[in-house]
Amino acid sequence: MTAKTKPLFLGIDTGGTYTDAVLWSEAEGPHGKVLAKAKALTTRHDLAVGISGAVDAVLAKAGTDPAAIKLVSMSTTLATNALVEGQGGRVALVMIGFSEGDLARDGLKAALGTDPVVFCPGGHDVHGNAAKLDLSGLEAALPELGASVSGFAVCAYFATRNPAHELAARDLIRERTGLPVTASHELSAKLGGPRRALTTLLNARLISMIDRLVAATEGFLAARGIAAPLMVVRGDGALVSAAFARQRPIETILSGPAASLVGARHMTGLDNAVVSDIGGTTTDVAVLDGGRPRLDPEGATVGGFRTMVEAVAMRTFGLGGDSEVALEDGALNPKILLGPRRLVPLALAGMVHGEAVTSELERQLRAPNPGRMDGRLAVRTGVPERLAAGQTGAEAKLYEMIGVVPLALDRLLTSNAQNATLNRLVSRGLVHVAGFTPSDAAHVLGKQANWDAVSARLGAELFARKRDGRGQSIAASPEAISERVLTTLTRLSAEVILETAFAEDGLDGAATVAHALVQRAVDAHPGIARLSVALDRPVIGLGASAPLHYAGLPPLVGNGCVVPEDTDVANALGAVVGQVRVSAEARVSQPKEGLFRVASGESVRDFLDEAAAIAAAETDVRAIAAGRARDAGTDSAEIEVASEFRVSTVEGQRMFIEAHVVAVASGRPRIAV
Repeated sequence: MTAKTKPLFLGIDTGGTYTDAVLWSEAEGPHGKVLAKAKALTTRHDLAVGISGAVDAVLAKAGTDPAAIKLVSMSTTLATNALVEGQGGRVALVMIGFSEGDLARDGLKAALGTDPVVFCPGGHDVHGNAAKLDLSGLEAALPELGASVSGFAVCAYFATRNPAHELAARDLIRERTGLPVTASHELSAKLGGPRRALTTLLNARLISMIDRLVAATEGFLAARGIAAPLMVVRGDGALVSAAFARQRPIETILSGPAASLVGARHMTGLDNAVVSDIGGTTTDVAVLDGGRPRLDPEGATVGGFRTMVEAVAMRTFGLGGDSEVALEDGALNPKILLGPRRLVPLALAGMVHGEAVTSELERQLRAPNPGRMDGRLAVRTGVPERLAAGQTGAEAKLYEMIGVVPLALDRLLTSNAQNATLNRLVSRGLVHVAGFTPSDAAHVLGKQANWDAVSARLGAELFARKRDGRGQSIAASPEAISERVLTTLTRLSAEVILETAFAEDGLDGAATVAHALVQRAVDAHPGIARLSVALDRPVIGLGASAPLHYAGLPPLVGNGCVVPEDTDVANALGAVVGQVRVSAEARVSQPKEGLFRVASGESVRDFLDEAAAIAAAETDVRAIAAGRARDAGTDSAEIEVASEFRVSTVEGQRMFIEAHVVAVASGRPRIAV
């Protein structure tokens, strides 16, 4: 049988800047073989364009019949980037049994921003006993909310012990609005209402984005005659079906980084390493121990928000090739600042829009003095108009002025208030800002050549004209400022890697210590206290720009840096070598002596015997896990059930308090026959 007729697996990674594709065969050697790989620009306005560009290129390189592809698996950084950049759809949060004071806990108020919230009486106690539910306020608000939000998030007090009130609110919202609704008990069985509400809010905010990604991918596959199941990588590295991911997009945060860990282990064979994946928007750092990624059972932290999503213990930093380059304010010798916001690199904007970009940059260079907004342009992202609903008057007016051709900010903005308005449009994903980035610096120095070097150089010239605290230009040439930018990126990369290592070791102030150590190592300060640091394991550098930005990393982290041959498609490769893994949980409590209450899935049942209650809980979670495994895309799941008991001893007698029963189902994804 030839390679062309063997079952093939297609991996896709949709990142903030590039969409990667890899064609892999598990029949080629003990670890399989990458048959072809390709990249295309991620097209946020229509994700199918970027996906088709990458996949068509990889199929052409391999000379493969699309019908030979039996599984398609996708990882994505879209959800991660959206949370880091504060983007996502406008959603309404429904809080049942909570007070307004609860918004101040766990960062919920900050995450909510200006999105609407509705409070309703109701909820349950720790044993699942109900308070009186009143949804009249929600019912009255639905006509207006239904026309101004993209979805709803519902969280009820102790819904993990009894989801009845969340189900009632969910059904009402779906009946009256037809919009997507996320209920908190569907995402987590953990206690902690405000953090559960935060997780649910973020999930609802991401649904439209992930839905567009899945729809674009499915449409493309159908058009190419690829009749294979579509899987998505979850944040813990497991695979789930596209339909599963559509309902629970929050679980795809850290999807791309999780896939990269799987890919890093697969490509290098290293069991113990620090994996640093640098992309256009973020750098994601995690630790491999014994061949497996460390998981964070407390929940992933992304964009400053601690969620209840179990994912790889990954620290995500707003640092990448497309990070915003800025200058420290008010210093005599100002530092170069990078991120956390992503800009469209001027080189990329120039390649796409040509003279519309270069003519504006040249105009600004002809001015005798540098301007505050030099080298910055705004352009619409091209999202569907329905997702632009709910704008304020000022936002709508400014949005109308911005078109599909980049417009220089010094022509667009006339006040600081308008700048704040523009930032809100960027946060909602409606507008991109183009500006000088490390990717542009790399083009200026000839270390990157895939976009328009002329636009990059013009941007570097404009940035070099900025003034320091003495009124002098900060750099003598575009090359000089570009070298400073790339050196800064490598130094900051070392800092985030060391910060992750210190945090994993449980040290407080990790960022401060990492910064001090890198500063001493780089600048060779001869201080009385001589500081040095070394990781106990090598760094695996991932990402297309890793060979460039990590070349100077070893002396800063005190260990080697391995950059694999296929590092540029690690995410896409990791997407096709994983397994489906889902879980289900139940809790058994004793609301009063002799009564044992089982809360599993969406049911609550009472038993008079502890053993019977535990047996019922185990049966429930096994059945729920098996069903979720089928929904997640495997027909061959192995299920393991474990029970954890909380008991006390009173006068020599065992007293039951609570039991936590967990079933984990795992297996290889089903493939097309």
